[in-house]
Amino acid sequence: MSILAYNGGCVVAMRGKDCVAIATDHRFGVQAQTIDTDFEKVHQVAPKMFLGLVGLQTDILTVRERLAFRKKLYEIRENREMTPKVFSSMLSNFLYERRFGPYFIEPVIAGLDPKTSEPFICNMDLIGCPNVPDDFVVAGTCGEQLYGMCETLWKPDLEPDQLFEVISQSMINAFDRDAISGWGASVYIIEKDKITVKKLKTRMD
Repeated sequence: MSILAYNGGCVVAMRGKDCVAIATDHRFGVQAQTIDTDFEKVHQVAPKMFLGLVGLQTDILTVRERLAFRKKLYEIRENREMTPKVFSSMLSNFLYERRFGPYFIEPVIAGLDPKTSEPFICNMDLIGCPNVPDDFVVAGTCGEQLYGMCETLWKPDLEPDQLFEVISQSMINAFDRDAISGWGASVYIIEKDKITVKKLKTRMD
């Protein structure tokens, strides 16, 4: 088993029309053993920006704390809110610093630019190589299934309600085919004037 799959889990982010969505499952396990069924892998790092982290749990906690520290330093020095694009550059540099002994995580960033409200999604590999597409990004143990579902269902310029439906169906159908992710999901819809959080109940076995 890959060290990235040791604790299981998955995250997916999608762009819509003036909105962006990010979703994650709730399972936390040790290989095939389930430890917790209400475990959040998506964290709010700014008013309109979320960071999803999957991989080895100890590294997830370390990276989350160190990124929060660097983000605060940036905002104190620059006296302005960090944009998702700048945050992704900072995260990429942070991961590349450890390229010879990397953190075993796969990050996913989703957010809106504070000034222009331009949707932004990004994911990276272990050493911080960024991928910034116009449609969706996936990470986690059921990545192949997520790719298939997202490519089937996603369309350009989805409204927030449509985006919620598409990301929810993609997530549920993908982790139903993966034994080490699932147990419900959380979906975050980020719009210009509000953030909507919805919980999805799925099969619990």
